[in-house]
Amino acid sequence: MRQQLSDTAARMFLEHGFDAVRVADVAEACGVSEKTAFNYFPRKEALVLDRLEATADALRTQLADPQVPPVDAMLKILDGERDDVAASLTTGDRQDEALARYRKFGDLIRDTPALRAYQSEIADRFTEIAAEVLAARGGFRRADPEPQIAATALLGLWRLQFRSLRTHLRPGRAVRPAIKAAAREVHRAAALIRDGLATFPASAESAGEE
Repeated sequence: MRQQLSDTAARMFLEHGFDAVRVADVAEACGVSEKTAFNYFPRKEALVLDRLEATADALRTQLADPQVPPVDAMLKILDGERDDVAASLTTGDRQDEALARYRKFGDLIRDTPALRAYQSEIADRFTEIAAEVLAARGGFRRADPEPQIAATALLGLWRLQFRSLRTHLRPGRAVRPAIKAAAREVHRAAALIRDGLATFPASAESAGEE
């Protein structure tokens, strides 16, 4: 039911616009009550950006591994997300239509203030999750500057990937080369922060030494 609600909402929002469609309209189209829809999605915006819980879970799991440098852990998450995008756009024979829907979906987010605000809230939430996990790795408090700046830098890669995919996935360009171009940009950006985070977490004790 969750997937049906999300897919139906995406179709209706793309056809009529986000503001013109109510949650009750989506629920009715799926044959359920509005209350049922809200049981799955606490906010209307979540119907559009519904796959972000997987990213939150990945942050908690991947960044917690003390054997994996934080940048490498983040790149693994982003590699998986790109693979999911590539699979969704290359499955079936109508790749041009799938790409057009992807572009239109991005336009919907860009042109809808409520969705842009929600996306920003999600990014802030991801940053706090990452900071909490990184703080636990190094024995820091979550509010300490080390986990905060590390988390902000890592989630900057997530924001960059979203923009890079939108830039490169465009009509007339093959999907796989476009995905690879976005990957190169993300990895170039990661190289800039890799050295700074290579020793994270040294330890909260050493960070506090003067």
